[in-house]
Amino acid sequence: MTAPMDEMVDGSGRIRPHWRDVLGAVGGLGRPQLEERARRLQRAAEEEGVASILPGSKSAAVGWRCDPVPLPLPADEFAALESGLAQRARLLEVLLADVYGPQDCVREGLLPAALVFGNPAFLRVWRRAAAPPRRPVLRLYAAELLRCPDGIWRVMSDRTALVSGLGHARENRRLMGEAMPEAFRASRPRGLSTFFELWQDSLQRLAPPRAGHAEAAPAVALLSAGHDHPHWFEHVVLSREISAALVEPGDLTVRGGALFLKTMQGLQPVDVLVSRVEATTLDPLEFAEADAGDGVPGLLDAARHGALSLVNAPGAGWAESPALAAFLPALCERLLGERLWLESLPTEWLGSPGAAARALAGPEAPLIRPAMDGAAPGARLDGALRAAVLANPSGFAATQLPPASVAPCFSGVTLAPLPVALRLFGFSDGDRWHAMPGGLARVLDDVAPMAGRLPRSGWCKDVWVLSDENGPIIGPAAQHLPPISIRRDSGALPSRVADNLFWLGRYVERLDRAARLMRATLSRLRRGVPLPREVAELAALASCLVEAGIIEEEARPSGGSTTALAAALALAVTPEGRVGRLQSRIASLTATVRDRLTDDMHATFVQTLRAARAAGDTAGTGLEALSRAMIANLRFATAVAGVASENMTRGGGWLFLELGRRLERAQAVLAEIGLVLEQPPARIEAGLRLVLELCDSVITYRNRYLAVLQPAPVLDLVLADPSNPRGLAFQMAAIGEALAGIAGSAEDTLIEQAGDLAQAAAAVVDDLLAAADQAQAASELPPRLAAMADALGELSNAVFRRYFALLPAAQVLGLDDEPAEVVPA
Repeated sequence: MTAPMDEMVDGSGRIRPHWRDVLGAVGGLGRPQLEERARRLQRAAEEEGVASILPGSKSAAVGWRCDPVPLPLPADEFAALESGLAQRARLLEVLLADVYGPQDCVREGLLPAALVFGNPAFLRVWRRAAAPPRRPVLRLYAAELLRCPDGIWRVMSDRTALVSGLGHARENRRLMGEAMPEAFRASRPRGLSTFFELWQDSLQRLAPPRAGHAEAAPAVALLSAGHDHPHWFEHVVLSREISAALVEPGDLTVRGGALFLKTMQGLQPVDVLVSRVEATTLDPLEFAEADAGDGVPGLLDAARHGALSLVNAPGAGWAESPALAAFLPALCERLLGERLWLESLPTEWLGSPGAAARALAGPEAPLIRPAMDGAAPGARLDGALRAAVLANPSGFAATQLPPASVAPCFSGVTLAPLPVALRLFGFSDGDRWHAMPGGLARVLDDVAPMAGRLPRSGWCKDVWVLSDENGPIIGPAAQHLPPISIRRDSGALPSRVADNLFWLGRYVERLDRAARLMRATLSRLRRGVPLPREVAELAALASCLVEAGIIEEEARPSGGSTTALAAALALAVTPEGRVGRLQSRIASLTATVRDRLTDDMHATFVQTLRAARAAGDTAGTGLEALSRAMIANLRFATAVAGVASENMTRGGGWLFLELGRRLERAQAVLAEIGLVLEQPPARIEAGLRLVLELCDSVITYRNRYLAVLQPAPVLDLVLADPSNPRGLAFQMAAIGEALAGIAGSAEDTLIEQAGDLAQAAAAVVDDLLAAADQAQAASELPPRLAAMADALGELSNAVFRRYFALLPAAQVLGLDDEPAEVVPA
């Protein structure tokens, strides 16, 4: 078997010139420092980058590792690859136009009809969109390459559908710049920013003119399947790089033949849609494969009639067919009048005469791939696959796999030569194709799986194209746009994002409440045999824990025994317990709003939530360890509040996060005070102390009133004082301000409800002050507080109906002499 080519050394064993600066910088670090840099890269990826899915989320298995040793390419070698990539993209672009247009290649016998009409990726519904004036099907392209033993790069796979990996390459470059600055200074690789600027400019120029709004700025959106998709983080990165709104199918609607984004401010037009979802799920009206809840009804019709530009067009995935590689040289001669510069690995379509016999009888087993499925990884020929090929040879393609070239990779202990593959990317601006001066190099365990789409995890390298001092400086041309009006709102906020932020705020507060209740309970359990006063406090705390869903009713202290209570608290911090489930839900919601969080904000979320989860995982049943785990959860909740306060503008996103937090905290305050005050008047003082502790107001009360503890001042502080951020009045004022910020005077009714609750809280304190016996009056408050909690629940439901359920206020149906039924309108 031919030996693989070594990327680093030439045939004489000398270091290749373009590797010298890289190896000099890497070698100068020494092994201990290189190990530390590799750990830094991995840590940064986990906290900020591609692998930064929080514990408990459904996408937690995603994990990419960036090698600290890049793959350098000399300027002249990349120039040849760039030309070959551009030619290959032009060929596929012209071929797609023919396949979805006149189909001359099929008529002339250059392309078997079976590879067109028998291919599920050939979308007949898109052929109608190719009628004049034809729009390009292919705008974004990638090629997976192997360097063969003869030193020539050859294409293993063409990527024309989802074209994944761009975000990984961009993120690798950022992480490498921080972790390996010495190598950057020594090698001076070309930057990637210009590529993304040019791509953004080309997308904006794709926007079709809007009727009556010819001067409007183009609106670009990136369509993702959602945060459960394995490449969600890449979608976040790309949407930021090209200044596109990150949307999901449910965020979009077609009205009047045009595409719109559903936002809290109303419908916003979308001119260009960069699709990162499977083509057959785009429009349930066009594709039988799309479920009723998938896609955007009417989307393809909008694109077909020129109201929307799709990148890439749905039919582009046909060009990924592995069998197509066998026909590209002749097609290039026919369609472009040129020899194919960037060749494919030797490939045969087994439906050709004699091809199956040659593949099965050859001395070296080829890679067998489905002829028409570019997403399938393929497999080496074995007995079962041989039978499948004999039964249906036209369904397969055979590719001869040479040994891939090897490059030095840091295994964690030493540098080792390992096989690598190179993925290069390019886009079309309508006139020419531009290649990204870099790429994604993947370290291979086996070449065969590499033939499929980008996996969920892997080991990769940053690709450095070394600078050519004589090369041209290219940037986007200036666009002549009208002056932008000054705006101080938060921009279009999709309804889904507002919903997720609202519930993120609520779940963070629920976790904060659970941690405070558990910490207060654990502090009493750790003292050993409880005193009589502590028995009453534990009973009140147990009521709060049951109401919050943290423990079951059976775990209440009974007969002086707290064993069941301690066991229930230990269970609560496990992944299946209340605290663990809250952490998982927060993790999932944080992933859904990743594009709305800065890197610093997201890193704060990641680090503090992981610390909280880790503290719970190691706590076991020890009361002291459980207490420390509660402190970690409180730190997370405090960190969220801090970064939201200091890093988010006071616009739509912050308003919904704040609204969720304040509603949840207000409900917790009323519920806990009502439960704790269910005491005989003689024991009300113990209940008041617990109220202050749970509302984190002990120090404030002591500073104001010293050691004197009375119901009216305590409840004034936690119910009616608008300056106490843990009190009810503060929450109601914040709720009113958030509602006013979201919709202004249109929410007068909801704001009035919030104000009424604040007044009810003040009335409670006034009545206590007027009572002859404050202790007796305080012990009679729980029913009144429960009524206030019900009113707050009605306000919460009204907010939900107004903004998230999209239902109007409830109406009362029935005649005066009949029982009334409250139903949604």
